[in-house]
Amino acid sequence: MAQALYRKYRSKKLEDLLEQETTVHILKNAAKNGRLGQAYIFYGPRGTGKTSTARLLAKLLNCEKRRTDPEFAKLGEPCNACAACREVDAQNSFDVMEIDAASNRGIDEIRNLKESIRTAPASGGSKVYIIDEAHMLTGAAWNALLKTLEEPPRHAVIVLATTEYEKLPPTITSRAQRFAFKKVSKGAIVKKLSEEAKAERIKIEEPALELIAAIAEGSVRDAESLLDQISSLGGSITLADVERITGRTGLAKVASLAELIVHGDLAGSIAALSALADEGGNPVQFTKDLIHYLRRMLSLKLNPGLAAAFERDLTKEEVASLKKISDGADAAFLIALEKALIRAYSEMRYSPFAAIPLEIALAEMLAPRAAS
Repeated sequence: MAQALYRKYRSKKLEDLLEQETTVHILKNAAKNGRLGQAYIFYGPRGTGKTSTARLLAKLLNCEKRRTDPEFAKLGEPCNACAACREVDAQNSFDVMEIDAASNRGIDEIRNLKESIRTAPASGGSKVYIIDEAHMLTGAAWNALLKTLEEPPRHAVIVLATTEYEKLPPTITSRAQRFAFKKVSKGAIVKKLSEEAKAERIKIEEPALELIAAIAEGSVRDAESLLDQISSLGGSITLADVERITGRTGLAKVASLAELIVHGDLAGSIAALSALADEGGNPVQFTKDLIHYLRRMLSLKLNPGLAAAFERDLTKEEVASLKKISDGADAAFLIALEKALIRAYSEMRYSPFAAIPLEIALAEMLAPRAAS
């Protein structure tokens, strides 16, 4: 059975983590100076490297080369060659326990952890407990974990990973080092996907990779999973292939419709929506993408300096196109248009005639301009 891309290309070193510079810098320095802690909370959006970092931490704590080679230890990275590192990568280390709190969220599981944590490591220097989706733990489970988290045995390290930090009790968060993981930029995801596609001999167009990265919304794992799925098509994968499989449209089509709207071209806008329907596009998702695109356009209109910030999610060419369209738009019109589209989007989600609210919204906004 083929190994999933997100597992095959999981980060092997801290330096491999995409765009988590602050976290990498702090953990590497702590490893270099022998100051790794005993309780950590990694939080942020899905697919940004939280669990991967927890496993890297486990490797840093148990790496045999780090324990025996002081010069290598100064690098602040695992060797990835010793038995301890290989066991963590293969997920069969007796000293690294991963608990899925989504399905093991009660007090009994935490009691088992408290019993297990007392025993010495089987072979490595530390026992590492990784509790994924930690926000799912019950109140009783948190209370049972509290004392252990505050005063764990010297050989034990506990890592909590969560996408919903605000659900963690303050009594827990105050007892651990906290690291925020941020969404990964579209450009960084495209670069990583391109490297993986080349290594796997997957032929895929650059615009197709850009759409996959946009759909992932900052999640590297989501992007790799989608690339994995689409690679089964074989041959040379095009943007149209990705659009057909995902029901999403490339940014070029969203930008094209936005330009028609800004120029007051009602007939052209309706024709573009008709073409989208003929291609099997999802009008609800398309409307959501259009709302986000127009939001950026309005932001650029009000503050041109935001162009650099938008390059995290768009290519330089896409930002240039966005700015060009925004230059010909009126801010008051864009505000009214956004309100109309948001109302249409709300109606579309529950309507059996999904495309009609969008068409009506555009007609109401553009018909008066076409008549004048």
